[in-house]
Amino acid sequence: MELRPVGLESWGIYIPKKRHTSDYIAKETGIPKEIIEEKFGLKSKSVPGPGDHTVAMGAKASFQALERANITPEDLDVIIWAGEVYAERPMVVNGIKLQQLLGNPMNSWAFDVNQRCGTFLVGILIAKSLIQMNPNINRILVASGYRNCDLINYKNQRSRFMISLAASGVAAIIRADYKKNEILGISAISDGRFADDVYVPAGGTIQPITSKALEDGLNYLDVPDSDGLKTRLDKYSMDSFVKVIDNALTQSGHVREDIDYLALLHMKRSAFEYVARTVGVDPYSQSTYFEEIGHNGQNDSIISIEYGIRDGKIKNGDIVVMVSAGIGWAWNAGVIRWG
Repeated sequence: MELRPVGLESWGIYIPKKRHTSDYIAKETGIPKEIIEEKFGLKSKSVPGPGDHTVAMGAKASFQALERANITPEDLDVIIWAGEVYAERPMVVNGIKLQQLLGNPMNSWAFDVNQRCGTFLVGILIAKSLIQMNPNINRILVASGYRNCDLINYKNQRSRFMISLAASGVAAIIRADYKKNEILGISAISDGRFADDVYVPAGGTIQPITSKALEDGLNYLDVPDSDGLKTRLDKYSMDSFVKVIDNALTQSGHVREDIDYLALLHMKRSAFEYVARTVGVDPYSQSTYFEEIGHNGQNDSIISIEYGIRDGKIKNGDIVVMVSAGIGWAWNAGVIRWG
């Protein structure tokens, strides 16, 4: 049986206007401004303003995506929340909350997926699979909001590699029988050896939240063995980026030389340049580095596509590779034949 082609019909992004500048971050962390800008790749980063809650930002991006596709929420068959679980309230199904914010379209049903900063590509993979499995599903909204910047304690030296965490919302409408911006192969890797290396100590069943936990700052992301994590992760992570990109290209019938644009997540400048150059891509003319907005988690790849089109780096016929990675640890890549 020939599978239906699945494409990216439209997308939307929402980035708050408020910023933490490199001056501010340097003052708060004690890290020199030039290190913040050159090594961490941050001139500033987006942070939430009043009302910029996690699902609310995903809703703003979703309305933009719907408008671009010239459709209404009633045209959606499924809503997938592929954003953060750190959101408006604990124990809420954020996909259903998003459904409510979109006017509660009753033709669709909603659910959540989670893989930290890898979630959005997992959401696209699930959306494509659902469409190809079920002939009654024709349009799926994949949406995300992210404000994990709230979980960063600038004073904690162990978590300093995450000071770039920012805030935004993105959305994508995935459509059946759609050969424009066709979604080809998507590959994923996860490795449980790193599952306990980064987490918020208090608030779960092992250590419930208490006033003492709040006083001790245990409601922020922490890295118990930061030196050990760096030793174990650095080379493995770089190799995993390359592997997952190659896997997605192979699934799609392409090779590295075919890549026209790499929608790569924000990370320290040296790592960003290494991954891009290793797969044969110029890191600045064939990708976008987010010096002004920081790392927006699973939202980075869609934001990169938006900026790539804005700046004329993505053209009809291009092979676009989306790349993500998330703590836990996971690496994902997906290929789109643009136009």
